Amino acid sequence: QVQLVESGGGLVQAGGSLRLSCAASGRTFNDYAMGWFRQAPGKEREFVAVRRGNGATSYADSVKGRFTISRDNAKNTLYLQMNSLKSEDTAVYYCAAGPVHPRYTYWGPGTQVTVSS
Repeated sequence: QVQLVESGGGLVQAGGSLRLSCAASGRTFNDYAMGWFRQAPGKEREFVAVRRGNGATSYADSVKGRFTISRDNAKNTLYLQMNSLKSEDTAVYYCAAGPVHPRYTYWGPGTQVTVSS
């Protein structure tokens, strides 16, 4: 059974940092696109960052220069390093995996990130 499980969320002050992890099990995703999405209260889920199977990365304009996506294939784990956090980054963060961005097949349950101003 394929599972994605996020961790690392929490409460942080504005300007602080968090690192989210997404542990995958049930299969390897070395050749898959893996991405991060987020959903704030009352808003639609939005794209944050993706690391494609070929290693290329893309980011939403709102997080460029502050967030970094990376992947450890040996650990089958995806990361999102979030620096200079702002209150508008408050959301539930989800990781996802799929054969190609933006077609995602697998989703994690999400982890809450709250940034206090």
